[in-house]
Amino acid sequence: MPETIETTYLKNLWDERQAAALGGNQLALLRYRSNLLGGDLRITNFGGGNTSSKIELPDPFTGQAVRVLAVKGSGGDLGSIKDSGFALLYLDRLGQLKDIYRGEEYEDEMVAYYPLSAFGENRVAASIDTPLHAFLPFPHVDHLHPDWAIALAASANGKRKLEEFNAKFGRRIAWVPWQRPGFELALLIERAVKENPGTDGLILGSHGMFTWGRTQYECYVNSIRTIDQMGEFIMEHHARKGALFGGLEHAPLADRRKVAARILPALRGEMSSNRRVIAHFADDEDALTFAGSRWSKELGELGTSCPDHFLRTRICPMFVDWDPVKESPDTLKTHLGERAIAYRAEYKKYYDACSTPDSPKLRDSNPSVVIIPGVGLFGFGKNKKEARITTEFFINAIHVMAGANALEDGEVEHPLPQARRPGQSEEFRQFRNYVALPRCEAFRIEYWALEEAKLQRMPTEAEFTRKIVLVIGGASGIGREVALLLARKGAHIVVADADAEGANKVALEAAAIGSPEFVVSTAVDLSSSDSLAEAAKFTILQFGGIDVVVNTAAIYPVPGSDGQLPDSLWAKTFLINVTGNFLLARQTEWIFKDQNLPAAMVLTSSANAVVPKKGSEAYDISKAALNHLIRELAIGLRPHVRVNGIAPATVVAGSTMFSRDRVIQSLAKYKIPFTNSEPTEELRTKLADFYADRTLTRRPILPRDCANAIVWLASDESAKTTGHVIPVDGGLTEAFWR
Repeated sequence: MPETIETTYLKNLWDERQAAALGGNQLALLRYRSNLLGGDLRITNFGGGNTSSKIELPDPFTGQAVRVLAVKGSGGDLGSIKDSGFALLYLDRLGQLKDIYRGEEYEDEMVAYYPLSAFGENRVAASIDTPLHAFLPFPHVDHLHPDWAIALAASANGKRKLEEFNAKFGRRIAWVPWQRPGFELALLIERAVKENPGTDGLILGSHGMFTWGRTQYECYVNSIRTIDQMGEFIMEHHARKGALFGGLEHAPLADRRKVAARILPALRGEMSSNRRVIAHFADDEDALTFAGSRWSKELGELGTSCPDHFLRTRICPMFVDWDPVKESPDTLKTHLGERAIAYRAEYKKYYDACSTPDSPKLRDSNPSVVIIPGVGLFGFGKNKKEARITTEFFINAIHVMAGANALEDGEVEHPLPQARRPGQSEEFRQFRNYVALPRCEAFRIEYWALEEAKLQRMPTEAEFTRKIVLVIGGASGIGREVALLLARKGAHIVVADADAEGANKVALEAAAIGSPEFVVSTAVDLSSSDSLAEAAKFTILQFGGIDVVVNTAAIYPVPGSDGQLPDSLWAKTFLINVTGNFLLARQTEWIFKDQNLPAAMVLTSSANAVVPKKGSEAYDISKAALNHLIRELAIGLRPHVRVNGIAPATVVAGSTMFSRDRVIQSLAKYKIPFTNSEPTEELRTKLADFYADRTLTRRPILPRDCANAIVWLASDESAKTTGHVIPVDGGLTEAFWR
């Protein structure tokens, strides 16, 4: 039976029944082990770490059993990896690479041999850590990046504290100084195991940890027991230390989310000087404690230690020196611009100081993490998921810094244990007990040719990936189709509607097409300036700003039985169909201005705006007014905001304006035969066909037709079009402009 273990913080999640159901399939068991480990961010971060098993498989050439290394493929995530996500390589061929290796200066060339070592038809890209697993003499190996382990690895007294840890828990974990991941590190850890017989794990300076086992379960248990014990060790130090990071200097603001919403568009605009980014805001206890601490600026300037961290968080975050008590949010916005300029200049100096003629080109000099005292942390990425993960990685880094702070017990002594050679010690950057990598050593990873190659393999981004769209009227009809079409094009979408339940339903539909993190919904009242302001604020806090505003909402007032329209309904029609659009522009104008990025607004008019008729005066005249409002807004919001509209002919399908009663009323008006027993959709089709017969193309106008036009007007493809209303009416001659 599997060994039972006692833990303080982590749980042993291994289910022997689930494991037994895999029938001894070692690849499936490796996947099961990996999923358990990757499902807890305390064990390893998203996309970080790797796992492996040395298994026997029949050679496709000889049929004889051969030893194969199964190791997490490059770019995979332990929490979600499938059996197909592991690279399979001949173990003996990987061993032969030691004879080919020409030394540390040439270690990158070894990567080209990994595909040549692939087993059978497996074409999963092998990660740079492949030899680290291959050269360890254990059947099953875990390489993880738990915060508690990295805290030891990033402490100036880390090696000595590891000795204390070993003594306390009866462990034999060995210390390996910093070495960039790759072939040289593989040889170093192989040597460390040989020189420390009986060792049951490794701590890699400034990096992470290795654990192993004879069976899948033994490896899993060794990993969680080690991490849990390290957590117990560090938390005991926390309890004795008391306040971390020098204590709190700036307490969290009670209205910090209001402040965040006020400054985020300006901040996002600054972070988008190279290319547009999406934001994620964190104001949990960890974020606020660190942001408001006395040492946050100094620690922030050092940046993260673990390579897995700063590949996401860049070399260091941008700290904004702002007093949340004495200074206003408007002053903060000024600080943001000044600090962003300074950060980009500092980053350029870092690049110039460390780059070589064959280094990849400078990518983006903007930070991916911003720290603001009293408010919290802001992460940025190409999409919401990347922005969230980036923020989570810096939270991991905060935990590491906190652990190193807690372990501090005296003056820092050189040489630092992270240094492989004594002369390298002074190159490491440190603040009190926390040690960060030397700047140029960090550069070798951030601008690693192998990392650049991985970035170049990334698929092309979807058209709207970096854009945020607020869709008013998104619960049905044209608005729903806009949301679904934008989801297919990668947009970040807020579906807003007076029908909150309907908006949520459409958001779920769109999320199923795109990504659950890219789509949210909210209720909105188009006639209320306050409600529109709240919808805008909601969008900002979700994604960082707004790039496109689409409104498809309107009302079509139906006269009473006497054929007259009450004064109140006339006024309501203009309030929603005209004034609502004006209020929408007014409540988003400041966002566009603060972002200082090209933006678009697309409003929905109607063919009725230019076709006079009896019985729909309020609707028709309101749409005529909207046409001119579009032109006025195009002038008023220039040059960054383009304002356009579409003018559909009657759209019956999916329209909330066409209830069964109105459809029947229209059929009767146009003397179209029908019976009351016919289903509503059949009645709608009859009416739609009638309207289609009046056009040149004789085809019904569908919500998708209108959505196509709206999305084109929202896209960069229409970058030179503003102040126009595009007909989507199938060629309705009565609506021709005269």
